[in-house]
Formats: sequence, C-alpha cells, structure tokens
Amino acid sequence: MTTILLAGATGMVGAATLALLLADERVDHVVAPTRRPIPPHAKLRNPIMTSDDLQPDAAWWTVDGAISALGTTRAKAGSAAAFRAIDHDYALAVARQVRARGATRFALTSSMGADARSRFLYPRTKGELEQAVERLGFRSLTLVRPGFLGGDRAEHRPLESVLGSLLRIAGPVLPPAARISPAATVAELLVEAALNGAPGCHVVTARMIALAAG
Repeated sequence: MTTILLAGATGMVGAATLALLLADERVDHVVAPTRRPIPPHAKLRNPIMTSDDLQPDAAWWTVDGAISALGTTRAKAGSAAAFRAIDHDYALAVARQVRARGATRFALTSSMGADARSRFLYPRTKGELEQAVERLGFRSLTLVRPGFLGGDRAEHRPLESVLGSLLRIAGPVLPPAARISPAATVAELLVEAALNGAPGCHVVTARMIALAAG
C-alpha cells in the first residue's frame, strides 16, 4: 500500500497534484493537511492543520513519499517575514515531519532561479529551502523549478493574467526555459517523483518542464 502526503493541496499546483494522486491506481491513500476542509474522497485523509499547530504526534505523518506544493508571494502574505514563514519554515517543517516518520521520497515545488545567495527575497528563500531539505537525507529528493506557472488560479491576479497571456502568445518563439510552466505538467512531475523517484537529488528545470509539456 502506498501513501503519499501532499502539502499545499488548495493552490494551483497542489489542486492539480491532488487530482492526479486520487486518480492514480498506484496510490492507496492520500494525506492532504489543509487549513479548511476540502471535498471528500474515498482515498483522501484531510487533517485540518495550521502552520502553528503541525500536530507532530499524529499518525498520518507516516507516509511513503511526500510532495510540497506550498507557495505564496510577498504581496499575498503581507510581509517578507510572513512570506518566509510559509515558503521556507512551513515547507521545511513538513519535510522534517515526514522524514522523521520514515518517508524516503520527497518532491518539492521550488522556483526557477532558486539561489540561496541571491540578493532578492523570493529566489533566496527558495534556494535556502532547497538546501535545508536536501540536508534531511531523503533517499530520493526532486526539486522542481518552474518558471511562470500557467493554469487556473483560485484568486484573480490581474498582472499575472496579462503576463500569462503574453507568454502564451509568444510561446512558440521563446526558448523552452522562458515559456509558461503548466501547473498540470508540474503536478505530473511531482507525482512521479513522489512515487518512483530515483536515489539522489534531482533538479527539474523550467526548460525540462516546457519540453515535457510539449
């Protein structure tokens, strides 16, 4: 029996990942902790959890593999500290929990340009998270670094909608690394990594995502 934990199931990438996990015959159970209940499913366990109360002793942390699709923006979080609390601290806490309970495979949604030495908050935070998760010693770790994400968002972001439209129009003439990273493709890569990730640390770049999307 294979059990996968998914953190961030209500976001654009997370929702696509959850749908794939629930439909995948290789997955017997999906654990998706969220702040608010999500639609039930026979394979789904949906603990209600916040970043302030991880329920560290809960039995549902014991899984075979895990996926982090957690992510926000500084603007949405409200401050640099709030952004880091979600994109670094919360994501790392999830990774620590499943690793302590024996998970051997972990797939992390990061970002193109992730760099712990960057002067800029977003790529620096993503890079620092990658390094911290790598130090946990998962047998298989996959770092997925999408570029501009394409898909249906729960909230309306006008500027991103305009940029997304421009990138879709220009897509055929852009190099693969500069094209939209479809959330559905990112989700597929995360699921495969959590289920069948090879030993070692693997980086999936925006170029690789674009080529996989076709």
